Amino acid sequence: MNKSDLITAVAATSGLSKEHAAKAVDGVFKAITEALAKGEPVRLIGFGNFATAERAERQGKNPRTGAQITLAARKTPKFTAGGPLKEAVNGG
Repeated sequence: MNKSDLITAVAATSGLSKEHAAKAVDGVFKAITEALAKGEPVRLIGFGNFATAERAERQGKNPRTGAQITLAARKTPKFTAGGPLKEAVNGG
């Protein structure tokens, strides 16, 4: 499923027009992104949790030259699925 398919599904299940469903989907993505950028977790009971994780500085390799490079420490988003989502995926 891509974003367009998601918008179509939201429109079908909510009774919204595709235009309004697209605004709703974009609004949800924007709200999650802004919360994570501030370092705030997003907890959606029954679905899962979005949070940020710290990645330490590490050594990497340039794929073109093979030279060793240092990859800076950074934050990365992570998602942990909730129980009901895990059950649905596993046919429960």
